[in-house]
Amino acid sequence: MLTTTLKRLGTILFALAMVVALLPSFASAAAPPRGMLFLHGDTVRTIALPASIPNGGRDPLYQVTNGAAGQLGIAAVGPGDAGYHGGAWAVSTVTFNSGVTPYLLTSAEDVLAAEQAGDVTVTRMPSLDNRCPVLR
Repeated sequence: MLTTTLKRLGTILFALAMVVALLPSFASAAAPPRGMLFLHGDTVRTIALPASIPNGGRDPLYQVTNGAAGQLGIAAVGPGDAGYHGGAWAVSTVTFNSGVTPYLLTSAEDVLAAEQAGDVTVTRMPSLDNRCPVLR
């Protein structure tokens, strides 16, 4: 009776040890979480865990602070575009001005046109620069 109980306990402990040993490899094999951005009017995926690179961004990225429902960040360039540096984002905030009803912005051209129209204020925020590649 005692021998049978010890064997069962040993089997259970061995199985638990195997699970604990295998969990890290399963976790590292899982795909990283992904975010979404607008790029040239299309929705694209990104790695959702950006790495901070203060004052190190080169690719324009716009974050709308008070946008319309469904507003995402807006990348100016992506894979295949001239001047794309792998998502080393130079972050700017875009804020709709008082008295302007926010509307959806889906491209860098939309942001620049809204700025020209006086609808938004664009502010460069180098402390928010980060690296987060676009996945098409």
